[in-house]
Amino acid sequence: MARSHLTLAALATSAVPGLEVSGARSFTAGGAGDFDSALLSGRDGSTSIIRVPTSQAAESEQSADLVALRALTTGIRSRLPFDVPTFLGQTPVGGTRAIVYGFLPGVHIDVDDVPPGDGLAGAIGHAIAAIHTLPTAFVGEAGLPVLSAPECHTSTTSLIESAAATGLLPSALRDRWREASADGALWQFQPTVINGALTADSFLVEGESISAVLGWSALRVGDPARDLHWLLAMNSDAAESALGAYGAARQVTTDRQFTQRAMLYAELEVARWLLHGREVRNQSIVDDAVEMLDGLVDRVHTNVANPLSTATGPIMAVSDVEAMLDRTPGDRSADDYGHAGGMKPVTDDQSERSSFSE
Repeated sequence: MARSHLTLAALATSAVPGLEVSGARSFTAGGAGDFDSALLSGRDGSTSIIRVPTSQAAESEQSADLVALRALTTGIRSRLPFDVPTFLGQTPVGGTRAIVYGFLPGVHIDVDDVPPGDGLAGAIGHAIAAIHTLPTAFVGEAGLPVLSAPECHTSTTSLIESAAATGLLPSALRDRWREASADGALWQFQPTVINGALTADSFLVEGESISAVLGWSALRVGDPARDLHWLLAMNSDAAESALGAYGAARQVTTDRQFTQRAMLYAELEVARWLLHGREVRNQSIVDDAVEMLDGLVDRVHTNVANPLSTATGPIMAVSDVEAMLDRTPGDRSADDYGHAGGMKPVTDDQSERSSFSE
């Protein structure tokens, strides 16, 4: 049963010393999401959000996100041109814990509504570049994953082989992905700090500016292409604008290697979904993933005609993967309190992300 906004308000006063709540309203729809949440108004004019996980997966995600937010110190945050959620306090409740965060203003964006040019598309590119230019040392000091390029390659290869081992992966996709994995030139990159789970839902927008970035549970050092693949779901001109702004800010070339790895990661989201279904022993998820894989084969044709390695031809658009993942059942549905659509990736630890704004 979902906790009422009044119950959540009472928990918030226990979690944050000195907090006096003057108003509260539910921030979920009947407890159908992964969190019971409420938007709180303080007597001092402040606004905050309290969130209580309703599943083990949500609790794990919240814990990982909290570790990441603590790693993002004041000094690190000062390097970012946008806000990041701020932890205010926590209190135990029902075998888990309620956590209160500061409210972040802004609206979610729809990937289809991003216009080309230096405005919003450019701001997105600059925001991602700012994450990728953070110093890497703080990530390891916080005990978060630090992956080299070879380790990113090995992890991807392992994912491909795990999917192949299920016996449910079409041979055309298996060979296509193996060819990309075997292309050494594709894996020559400099790891950076990455959010690790960026989608359009990660961003809060005010006008043509990025006001905040949400969902940091997959923070790590790794392949920057992991944060870029969702950009390819925009219309081509907007994607080019975002990638151009990103490349200019980082003084790197977002060449074919970036795009190829990004597209590979997009396609591998379906493999992750398949493996997730096997892990949780949910046959409906497995069946759904198999249907997605069949659809993916139809779109990419054969690996000979459209390889992901040296000579990439027309390959599956991220938006096609998004369309498939959008209809996945159960725990991959959008949270009731913030997701505006778009791919919601299963990260390496299978955690899911959530929102701190309206």
